[in-house]
Amino acid sequence: MSIQAGDLAASRAAGWRTPLVIIVCGCAIALLSFGPRSSLGFFVQPMSREFAWGRDVFALAVAVQNLLWGLGQPLAGAIADRFGVMRVICVGALLYAGGLLMMRYSTSPLSLNIGAGVLVGFGLSGCSFNLILSAFSKLLPPERRGVALGAGTAAGSLGQFLFAPFGVALIDQFGWQSALMVFATLMLFIVPLSLAVATPPAAEAKPTDAEQQSFTTALMEAFGHRSYVLLVLGFFTCGFQLAFITVHLPAFLVDRGLSAQVGGWVIAAIGLFNIIGSLSVGWLQSRLPKRYILSFIYFTRALATLAFISFPVTPATAIAFGAVSGLAWLSTVPPTSSLVAIMFGTRWLATLYGFAFVSHQVGGFLGVWLGGLVFERYGSYTPIWWLSILFGVLSALINLPIVEKPLARAVPAT
Repeated sequence: MSIQAGDLAASRAAGWRTPLVIIVCGCAIALLSFGPRSSLGFFVQPMSREFAWGRDVFALAVAVQNLLWGLGQPLAGAIADRFGVMRVICVGALLYAGGLLMMRYSTSPLSLNIGAGVLVGFGLSGCSFNLILSAFSKLLPPERRGVALGAGTAAGSLGQFLFAPFGVALIDQFGWQSALMVFATLMLFIVPLSLAVATPPAAEAKPTDAEQQSFTTALMEAFGHRSYVLLVLGFFTCGFQLAFITVHLPAFLVDRGLSAQVGGWVIAAIGLFNIIGSLSVGWLQSRLPKRYILSFIYFTRALATLAFISFPVTPATAIAFGAVSGLAWLSTVPPTSSLVAIMFGTRWLATLYGFAFVSHQVGGFLGVWLGGLVFERYGSYTPIWWLSILFGVLSALINLPIVEKPLARAVPAT
């Protein structure tokens, strides 16, 4: 007699790995991995002053990080499915810590690109909250999964909320070098925490009829489907806007005469309100068409940015912009992944969502890199702010024609 899914999940979590321990340790990993990454913008000015770099130098390193995080995510997920999540998380955490450590000792653009760009980028793909959510789905009984997935997503935002003011305080009190050393040390705590979310290697099994669709056929089907292409194009804007704001907003605020502490609280406000936004959208998407939710989110971002750059920048307006941005920050993720599942089923969900995430990170690469490049050439971020507004409006329009129904196919999908 076959073992039921709930019993199997419970047996995997036997002993000290109770559901509570799994959820707490997984959320701690998500918090730790997302925190330093969201605080890198506070190192732009001190490192640029130290080495007489233009902001384009730092921007290129973080742009490479965003790109490699996106490209490495599907590969990390595939390895985790095959050999277990714990190994991938441990390697990712070590790469992450090594990248921050190399960033601490960087004295040239090349070493900065390798540390903050290559190592941290691939490290994030190995220990970010996406893998934690996958582990929750495999380890926890069905009645615990919904709460756990919500908690794991919120933990990443909580990391941003906590690490932004923490990073600013470290830099102010001890210098940017010591701050990076502290961040690198904290990443090592992910290694023992990963023991709680260890999943077994994938077992060899004969695929069912619903799982017969090949990888190549799935990709051809997806990229030949108009609604999927529109969804992927819209997700590009999400990455562009988020990465630009995360890296360049702190420096933009200092340029406007505000303190670095204000920038820290703005990034923290984004993380705090992102928890509210993500949970709210998760509730709304079962009641409203997902394409309308996405369109509203992108249009809200465009309006918020337009209002922000149209009036004098003060601590109040900056934090208000952070709050509104937070509500629309990662709230695109639940409807985007849900639309992929509706269109194509779950057989290749991780892969197809992974390609959408690559589009997101390509947008992040351009948002960070162009931000630094344009500032060095024109001494202002204004062209990028307007480009962000344009992309927001275009994505709001692009998502409206999406068809929210399963794709008819010869090969069924689960």
